Amino acid sequence: MRSSWTQIGRTSRKLIVAVVASLLVLAGCSSSDDAASEDVTITFLTHWGPDQVAQLEAAAATFTEQNPNITIQIQAVPFGNLLDTVRTQASSPDGPTIAGLYDAWLPELVRDGLAAPAPAEYADEINSAYPAPLAADVTKEGSVYGYPTEVTLYALNYNKRLFAEAGIANPPTTWAEMVDAAKKINDPANGVQGLGFITSWAAGAVHPFLSLAASNGVTLLGDDGASTNLDDPRFQEVADLYAELLDAGVTVPEMSAANATTTGPFFDSFANGKTGMIIMANWWQGGLKSAMGDAYADVATAPIPVGPSGSVASPTSYSWWTMVNAQASEAQQAAAWKFLSWLNGPDSGENGSSAMGDILMGMGIIPSRTSDVDAHPDELSDPFLKAYVDMLPNAAPFPTVLGGQAATEAIQKQVEALIFGQASASEAIANAKSEADAALQKAAGN
Repeated sequence: MRSSWTQIGRTSRKLIVAVVASLLVLAGCSSSDDAASEDVTITFLTHWGPDQVAQLEAAAATFTEQNPNITIQIQAVPFGNLLDTVRTQASSPDGPTIAGLYDAWLPELVRDGLAAPAPAEYADEINSAYPAPLAADVTKEGSVYGYPTEVTLYALNYNKRLFAEAGIANPPTTWAEMVDAAKKINDPANGVQGLGFITSWAAGAVHPFLSLAASNGVTLLGDDGASTNLDDPRFQEVADLYAELLDAGVTVPEMSAANATTTGPFFDSFANGKTGMIIMANWWQGGLKSAMGDAYADVATAPIPVGPSGSVASPTSYSWWTMVNAQASEAQQAAAWKFLSWLNGPDSGENGSSAMGDILMGMGIIPSRTSDVDAHPDELSDPFLKAYVDMLPNAAPFPTVLGGQAATEAIQKQVEALIFGQASASEAIANAKSEADAALQKAAGN
C-alpha cells in the first residue's frame, strides 16, 4: 500500500511529522509512523527453494529502493524445520521479523504470544482484498494476524502415457474406477506402481486421506470442535480402500517417502513415470515441470474420485499466511507490516498482480488475493491447475484449531502404520481416533 505521505512536499511533511510526534509525546503515546521511519533491518523466514528465494529477494530489493530506511534479509529453512525455527527463535527480538507459515499453526502461535495482530489499516485491507473465508482463516478472537498468501488443495494427478499403455481412456471418477485403473497400470517388473501414497510428511500423508474422506461425505472435525469424526463408518471405508490397494500390491510403501524439502521418493517416482496416479497439491507443478522436462506433457489432473458414500469431489484445502513477530521491536513490526502490504498489493507486481501473486503463480500455486486471481486468468486456466480451481467451491478446509497440528501428526502416524503393514485398517482408524481426539482435548485444556 502506498502511503499518501508521498504526495506531500518534503518541507510540509517534516513539519507535519514534527507536530504529530510532539502531540503524541504530550499524550504519552508513541507513533508507529515514527517507528517505521527509523533505519531498520527486518528478516523474512521462508521454506521456499532457491528460485523463489531469489524472487523474494528481488522484490525486497525493489521495496528497499522505495524505502531506503528498511533493509530486508531473506532466510530459508527446510519445511520440516520451519515451525521449530519459529518457535525457538521468534520469542526473541532477534528472531525472524516475518515468517511465511502454514495456517494450521496460527492458533498455537496466537496463544503463545508469538504472532502480532495487524494494525487497523492493514486488517481493513486484508478484510476487503481477500475472500471472506481466507480473511477469516487468519482471524482469531476478533484480530487479524497476517496476510493470506496462497490457497492449496489436492487433486488426482495421473500419467497419461501410463493410462494409454494400460488402455484407460479417462481418469477415474469413483474409488472403484481408481482401484481398477491402479491394477491395470501396475507393472512391478518395470518398477511401476498403480497409485502412490506419501509418507514421512504430515500434510502429504494426511491431506490425501482426508480428501478421500471428504469425497466420501465426511470431514475431520466434529461439531464440538474438540473431537474428530474418525469413528464415522465413512472414515473406515477410506482405511479399507488403502488396505485394498496395499493388499493388491498396486501401492509400494517404499516409494512413498518424502524428505525435509517435501521431495524424495514419492516425487521422484511420479516424475520418472513410475507412478500412475497420486493425490497431491497444486504447488508441485513447478517442480514437476523442472524435473520432467518434455515428459511433463504426460501429466494431467482430475478431481478427487468420489467414494461409495459420497456425492461430490471435495478436496482438503489449506492456506498459508505471513506472520509478524510480536516480540520484534516497534520499528521492526511497523516496517514488516509496511513491507507485507506492499508485497501483497497490486502495485508491486506485473499487470495488477502483487509481487507475491507473481511468485506464487510461478510455482503453480493459486494466489488468495482477489486482484491476483483476476490478474492471472490465463495461468489459472492451465490444464494442470484447472481441476484444482474447479474444485474450489466444494473444498473442505482443514480446520485451524488448537491442537490441529498435533492431531494431524497423530493421524499421520496411523496412516503410515496402515501403509507399512504395522496396523490393520480397523486398528489404524481406532488408534487415530483416540490419539487425535486426545491431542485436541489437551490443547483445549480438557
